[in-house]
Amino acid sequence: MPRGRPAKSRVRQRIVEILAHMGKGYGYRVSKVYNEIYPEIASRLVYYHLRKGIQTGEFVVREVKVEKGNFSWGASVEKIYYMLGPNAEVKGLKQVAKFFDKKYK
Repeated sequence: MPRGRPAKSRVRQRIVEILAHMGKGYGYRVSKVYNEIYPEIASRLVYYHLRKGIQTGEFVVREVKVEKGNFSWGASVEKIYYMLGPNAEVKGLKQVAKFFDKKYK
């Protein structure tokens, strides 16, 4: 058995399924959708798996947008939009499909 953490992750696979339905999405939005479908997890964990997914080729950065506004932390926010990469394996999880069918029909 190899040492270290396994390369696969249940959370990252669920994010793959969510992005397969969304097309593209930024971290906060992916986190909100994830927490509506599955038991709640910290948004930092979603951000971790998005970054880890870039390293494994499951996700790619589509674009980075800087939006200006009056936020509690400052005058702008940077949104990094992700989409599926070449190594993403969409398994067609029923919970995600059911959520998007119900939410957007």
